Amino acid sequence: MTGQAENSGCGPSRRPRVRDNIQKGAMEFVEQLKSSVQIESVIGEYVRLRKSGANRFTGLCPFHNEKTGSFTVHAAKQFYYCFGCHATGNVVNFVMEMEHVSFFEALKSLSERYGIPMPKRSQYSDEDSKLRAAIHQMHELAQETFRANLNGQPGDAARSYIGRRGLSPETVEQFGLGYSEPSGRALVRLFEQRGFTSGQMEQSGLVGKGEDGSLYGRFRNRLMFPIQNESGKIIAYGGRALSADDKAKYLNSPETPIYKKSQVLYNLHRAKEAIRKEERVILVEGYMDAIGVSSAGFGAVVASCGTALTPQQVQALKRHAPKIAVNFDPDAAGANATERSINLLLQEGMQVRIVELDGGLDPDEYCKQRGAEAYRKRLDMAKGYFFWLADRLRAKHDMHTTEGKVAVLQALLPAVHRISDALERGVIANELAGYIGVDKGMVLDSFRKRAAERHEKALDRPTAAMRPDERMLLSAMFGEAADQMEIIRELRSLESIANFTARRILETVFALNEAGGRVSFEAVNARLEEADQRLLAEAVLREDMEYSAEEVLAALKRVRLSEHQQKTEQLKTRIRELERQGRIGEAMQLMAEQPRPSLIADDASAANRAARRGVQ
Repeated sequence: MTGQAENSGCGPSRRPRVRDNIQKGAMEFVEQLKSSVQIESVIGEYVRLRKSGANRFTGLCPFHNEKTGSFTVHAAKQFYYCFGCHATGNVVNFVMEMEHVSFFEALKSLSERYGIPMPKRSQYSDEDSKLRAAIHQMHELAQETFRANLNGQPGDAARSYIGRRGLSPETVEQFGLGYSEPSGRALVRLFEQRGFTSGQMEQSGLVGKGEDGSLYGRFRNRLMFPIQNESGKIIAYGGRALSADDKAKYLNSPETPIYKKSQVLYNLHRAKEAIRKEERVILVEGYMDAIGVSSAGFGAVVASCGTALTPQQVQALKRHAPKIAVNFDPDAAGANATERSINLLLQEGMQVRIVELDGGLDPDEYCKQRGAEAYRKRLDMAKGYFFWLADRLRAKHDMHTTEGKVAVLQALLPAVHRISDALERGVIANELAGYIGVDKGMVLDSFRKRAAERHEKALDRPTAAMRPDERMLLSAMFGEAADQMEIIRELRSLESIANFTARRILETVFALNEAGGRVSFEAVNARLEEADQRLLAEAVLREDMEYSAEEVLAALKRVRLSEHQQKTEQLKTRIRELERQGRIGEAMQLMAEQPRPSLIADDASAANRAARRGVQ
């Protein structure tokens, strides 16, 4: 009976096999995906990477704030590691972290991006992944609907507004503008027809629920601006009111499982290539400003969408460029928003300039009325933030008096102290002292008082030292041309590895090899504690070094020689103890077991001749 049940595929005994096959298929696809995509290309879409070796790339870590790049991507090993915050993983892990998605959603994103067919996943999707997938689908349907509305008869008012704002058909197409019809019911009916549940609709941010329990479209009679994540997927909307009766001029999507306001900047997915090329980003306030400036030929522009800038948004910008030109609206609210944002930009180590436009015009209006060349001149004339702030403060105080000058200096110094680099702080402080006519000694006194309070944070590096031959063998074990099995076999025969700094790493390698698993960098790293992951990364990822067979052989000989010498010293110590105890016979027997000095010397000489690159 049991055999019949198994053969027929019925009963509980079949389920584990199905699950195993699904998991096996998923893992096989992961390996196929990793071998088909270049990790440096994927990560390079989010982080500005610089080549630092044959297979190594470095950049600013996207997972923590830093001024000097400690983030390393190793192309051959298909792995990334940050020597500052110790973030680590493969290309799938990176997409999961950057896009805040599940494992299978990251696989889907990569498979779609690189045209690699993905196995059906409906059997193993978790509920959160299914919900996010449904919300993404609803946004795709909404975009089709809004675009159709804009191009059809319902979109007359929206097209009229677009015409008044001077947007070309090409710009409307490029930015995917659309229109939400006044009733708000059409989108709900479409979602219902496609089988989405009321719960999914409410969580999408596109649909609201009335007091009577009825569902309605959140956006009604509005010009629609799709908001995309850094990979270009629509995750939210902003809607501009077209009726004077609407209380809110702009209405934005609420936060949803796929949209976190603090992490998104409008137009970044389009702008990031231009930002890297120019090494500067232009920051404006709203959708129309970003569209207007971009249409004038300045592609490196993003918008904060009227919300306060967040550390996550600043870090996203800093990954692509170190410099930023802030161009908020010229009114008082815009100036205050600029000042609030600057403090955060300075804390994150960005180089900030302020673009000032004359005539009370916002960036979109300025580009249309004065032209691209005039806007370019304003960009080139942009003041450093501190001089912009100094001008604002000078307007509030009597600069003919010592009291006024000191008041301006005291207002400026807290912002100067927020600069993370000590040298840059000192230079700017001295320049400001001259700009406002204050003695530089006052500035130095202020810095002396704050010096004891401020500590520059150094990178957290592993404290355990690894001997050179140990480091070489570990690196060679995961190299391209090394005889991995030979190294494993040789090291496994040694007792002295118990004293190695990397002993737990080697024990993991041995266990994985014994179990028949593939001894890859990723497989070993995944089985280590954090401290040993750091050691492994230090040995294998920090330097892009390939070792010859001769050098590896020399390192193995030195390790064997070291063990040989250690055993000899232990034997001598034991002989001396026996002699002190009067056990001469036992001491003589142990002396006969000692290797001849000439053999040790021969081994040492052979190892040293083989090591031509001075590993020790």
